[in-house]
Amino acid sequence: MVRQVTEFDAADDLVIYPETDGEPMAQNTLQFIWIVIIKEGLEMLFASNPDVFVAGDLFWYPIAGDTDTKYAPDTIVVFGRPKGHRGSYVQAHEGNIAPQVIFEILSPGNRKKEMDDKFDFYQKYGAEEYYIYDPDKNILKGWLRSNKILKPIKNINNWVSPRLQIKFVLAPTTLEIYRPDGRKFVTPVELDELYQREQQRADAEQQRADAEQQRADAEREARLNAASQLLQTGMSIEQVAQILSLTVQEVQSLNSL
Repeated sequence: MVRQVTEFDAADDLVIYPETDGEPMAQNTLQFIWIVIIKEGLEMLFASNPDVFVAGDLFWYPIAGDTDTKYAPDTIVVFGRPKGHRGSYVQAHEGNIAPQVIFEILSPGNRKKEMDDKFDFYQKYGAEEYYIYDPDKNILKGWLRSNKILKPIKNINNWVSPRLQIKFVLAPTTLEIYRPDGRKFVTPVELDELYQREQQRADAEQQRADAEQQRADAEREARLNAASQLLQTGMSIEQVAQILSLTVQEVQSLNSL
């Protein structure tokens, strides 16, 4: 018998919730890239918040004891649940907290009935925001929960997610997603390129700083040598210091050698 629960039920621990159905996570490289961009971008966005769980292609079981009612969204975000590894998201084991934000990335193999079934599932079991992106056609659709219904977001371009605070911008050929601080979600390759450029900039800055220090050291050494020679002529320490822009202490140190 299916049991609805509001908190972990020890008897449910005997139920085995399958972690895979043998189906691939993505059907083509473009779909996979976008799953990675969104999932990893959200991981980085909430990296410092221990109570935001982000996962990709993870079975969500909304009903305790029911191993047939499930879907594996391309990305889920759950506020109020700790980070950590899971074989599946069993809602009965997670304080009965449903994923608040769902992402699906379309591929040519997705059928209307399949997507309709997913929509019904996410609506029925409590998703607050639901987004579908078709990278082949560059079409983004979104829904926001109002009471018990997921209602379409009419103006999706430049839309800011209420939960995630990320902004969706539909450029002419692709989707751009921006964090609250203005940084864009990027692929791991693009992230590495950004890192490499920053490292090159930092290396160049360090080289400039080292060269400036070497120049300053050489200049100071030359002035100290000149100071030593002037002291030998009988010039006073104060006069030498003033002429060569040295401190009296620096010149005194030479005079004591």
